[in-house]
Amino acid sequence: MDRLLLDPHAAPAEEAALGALLRCWLREIGGPRGHVRAAGPHLTLRVAGTPVRVRVRGGIALRFDGPPEHLSEGRWRPLDLPSLVALVERDLDGGNEEFAAQVRAGREAVAAILAARARAVPPADPWLASEQALVAGHPFHPTPKARAGDGWLGYAPEAHARFPPRLLGVRADLVVQEGDAAALDAFGGAPPGYVPLPVHPWQFDLLAAELRGPLTDGRLVDLGPGPREVVPLSSVRTVYDPGTGMCLKFSLDVRITNCVRKNAWYELTGAVELTRRLTPVFDRLARRFPGTRWLPEPGYRSAALGTRLLEGLGVIVRTGPWAVCGPGTTPILAGALAAGADGVPRAVLARRSADPVAWWEAYVERVAHPVLDAFFRHGVVLEPHVQNVLVGLDAEGWPVEAVFRDLEGTKLVAGRHDLTGLPDGVAGPLSYDAAHGWNRVAYCLFVNHLAEVAATVAGDADDVLRTLWAVARRSLERYVAGHAAGLGTLAPLTRLLAGTPLPAKANLSVRWARAADRAAGYVPVPNPLAPSGAHAVAEACEER
Repeated sequence: MDRLLLDPHAAPAEEAALGALLRCWLREIGGPRGHVRAAGPHLTLRVAGTPVRVRVRGGIALRFDGPPEHLSEGRWRPLDLPSLVALVERDLDGGNEEFAAQVRAGREAVAAILAARARAVPPADPWLASEQALVAGHPFHPTPKARAGDGWLGYAPEAHARFPPRLLGVRADLVVQEGDAAALDAFGGAPPGYVPLPVHPWQFDLLAAELRGPLTDGRLVDLGPGPREVVPLSSVRTVYDPGTGMCLKFSLDVRITNCVRKNAWYELTGAVELTRRLTPVFDRLARRFPGTRWLPEPGYRSAALGTRLLEGLGVIVRTGPWAVCGPGTTPILAGALAAGADGVPRAVLARRSADPVAWWEAYVERVAHPVLDAFFRHGVVLEPHVQNVLVGLDAEGWPVEAVFRDLEGTKLVAGRHDLTGLPDGVAGPLSYDAAHGWNRVAYCLFVNHLAEVAATVAGDADDVLRTLWAVARRSLERYVAGHAAGLGTLAPLTRLLAGTPLPAKANLSVRWARAADRAAGYVPVPNPLAPSGAHAVAEACEER
């Protein structure tokens, strides 16, 4: 507790870590087990048999209004992070000796980010400022900011980092490349017989042992830091290059949330293949839903030095958002719009506050309609969570465009696309069956994205939140009425509009099991789009 008093960044870091873990427990453990009920203005929980209470607003977003408390020696006392971790470990019957350290590491990372952020200058570019605004990270992940190793703060987008990539020269006969990767040549020339390959400097250090041989025998040459700095985006490993206006998606052998963020060999080829296949799809989506944009990934480059280095050095080229947004339109990361005011232009905040219902109606139409049409009409599973969507805002702060990005999570519905001719190792990861695809769309769009933005727009006004979800429901009904012709069955959407629960990704469970992200399951959460209107969290979670 003394540390919380001495370090001005420790208290908000503790609050962020405590809130994330408690939200996960509520959604994945307590709610499904019936260990949550309403009691006056609080939810009361039983975590490993211990009474805990907390005030909640924001519907299924579970925004906490004040600190959680636990009952100890007959009195309600503040609940701290070590106590909650111990309770969760007991509730889950132990078995993960890494978990507590990962939660603590996430808390310490947030404190370090806040301290570095206080000394740093944010980017003047409003889009980049929004990319670097996600200080607390995923609100429903138990360790959203835990990052392994030393030196990571120098590459952290939340700390407003900038850095030059490390530049390698790859012997020309060892270059592996597909599509258009010409943007990589702009990072400087390589010696005759070599091709330039920028690498994330953190990854260069992580691969030091594997690189020693190729650098010694001349298959690679180390050309030192690149000629200019790049800006890390919200995913940490993807950067923006102001010199070309392009983005580079680096491999990074670091666990961030559930995944080690390397570009698997099949993802390198898959990005180029999806760009080719999705170009006509997005052309049609843009005609049907003006304002729909996307960021193609036209090429990649790596080195044929075995699978480890092929993946570890692989870099995917991605179009930058300023190249696709219309004149006078400013792209802003949806995650920043969900998180609050930091990183969001004042004009947007003013417009949103002045007319929240109309702003929200425009937002839902821009974001949700093309995602649904991509799935039902084109058999394409977009992954529209808040870090994968940029919202284009006009000069007055109105949502006029939606920009979708990151083809790693984009999939094709099995049976609706001819993947003949693709290697099995590439074709398999490009597909989801229809049920898996719908779960991914429904979770990312409604639970991860719209629920979080709605909670922020509504603030502490429950009546406004109910109105926002009623407006969203009407918007989806208009989509069905206006675009259902020729689509066949819309059963998953019509069931959702009838009130079936929404699927929420179980991040605590998959992290506790130390499983790969692809193994993550879903838990049902109350559906605020149900015909009767938004459910109060207390009613939805009440023990039955």
